[in-house]
Amino acid sequence: MSTTVYFASNRVLTGAPEVVASYSKELQPPSTSVKVVYGTAFVSGIDIPANRQGKIDSIQNVELGRFASDPAGDLADGGRDLLIFIHGFDNTFEDAITRAAFNREWLAASGSASADMTVLAFSWPSLGKVVTPPILRANYLHDQQMARLSGTHLMTFLENLKPIINVVRAAGFRTFLLAHSMGHVVLQNAVESWFLHGNADAFLFDVAVLAAGDCGFDAFDQPGLARLSGLSRMAERTAIYYSQLDNVLQVSFGVNLVPRLGQDGPRHRTDAAAFPATKFRMVNAAGFRDYDFNLFTSHQYYRMSPLARASIIEDMAPASWV
Repeated sequence: MSTTVYFASNRVLTGAPEVVASYSKELQPPSTSVKVVYGTAFVSGIDIPANRQGKIDSIQNVELGRFASDPAGDLADGGRDLLIFIHGFDNTFEDAITRAAFNREWLAASGSASADMTVLAFSWPSLGKVVTPPILRANYLHDQQMARLSGTHLMTFLENLKPIINVVRAAGFRTFLLAHSMGHVVLQNAVESWFLHGNADAFLFDVAVLAAGDCGFDAFDQPGLARLSGLSRMAERTAIYYSQLDNVLQVSFGVNLVPRLGQDGPRHRTDAAAFPATKFRMVNAAGFRDYDFNLFTSHQYYRMSPLARASIIEDMAPASWV
């Protein structure tokens, strides 16, 4: 079985766009005039119980600046909800695409009709390389800077996707965002950039799921529409997953010296005025231990824990909130 992943990437191409290895670890210049690469990837070999995310068999329909006409039409008229996925630290291009495919399949495997979605991935140029300290710190800081500089590219991707989202929603389907780990740095810079470039409020997402966020815990209480402060003007509802047992974020805290969003949720998370229950759901994931829990997997509960997956599916179910 093959899983289709529609993607956009701001990685520099070093060869033919149909070749996986051509998607480098280098960043295109952070400008709205730069042409983000769009395409369609086909992934096979996914095994959810074994946590195998498969491999890319082929890449097709590659175009600069927007989706080619065929995939754009498929996205608009596909008869499914849409899921936009933003990966985190330590992901190659193939990691990002196959992880998106894996996420699509575990959602669909739930049996819930509302969880059988079409998936789109935004792949920013993480190194996809973790080694022992002190190089680990250098790799982390490199990826963090790449994530910051990718916000404008994600914003242009969302701008291009907005007409498709409008068609999908007009047909009665819904759109979701799933961000993981350092993908939150990309997201917060995209949200900020969205409004700085004069875009109006636009509810692009029915639900935004923020899992194990590796950005500051103060991202939602910045002045104006900085960082994630403007997300509630782009998402109808937001579910925030956090865990004090997330070992990777404990290391991140040691590097950044600022608590991470994914450790104990946002600052003031118990303030009902700042985070009304009709708009926000806070989920303490520390109790999700129904999987092979260790140093690295503690950061991957959102996709590895059946309890976490069930909770996210509940987030996405129609009319499941207050």
